Amino acid sequence: MPKEIGEIVWVDLTIPNAEEVREFYHSVIGWEADEYKMADYSDYVIKSPNSKQSVAGICHAKGDNASLPPQWLIYIKVENLEKSITAAELGGGEILDGPKQAGTSRLCVLKDPAGAVLALIEEEAEDEGAN
Repeated sequence: MPKEIGEIVWVDLTIPNAEEVREFYHSVIGWEADEYKMADYSDYVIKSPNSKQSVAGICHAKGDNASLPPQWLIYIKVENLEKSITAAELGGGEILDGPKQAGTSRLCVLKDPAGAVLALIEEEAEDEGAN
């Protein structure tokens, strides 16, 4: 089912040691992990133990994620990424990464005025059913 503007479309945990933390969540929650190949390492797509539905990602703080602090990062769908970036900056937010292309979507990571970090994502029409 396509996500609406303003909804959380995905969540990633970005940390230095994804293997170790992947095992933590497996033993605590029962999440299963499928490898997601990156350049020279693998991140993980996490699936619920019963439905096997993808629910999150666990990512190494490498490559595109090297500048991100250890955190759960939510991706919120916006209608127009450039307008949202401008509004964030005018409202006291700070762009930490991007904007950049990610598949058929565009995204950026920002810090709100209170210091909380989140990502904004503008999805292309044909990508909407993927999450």
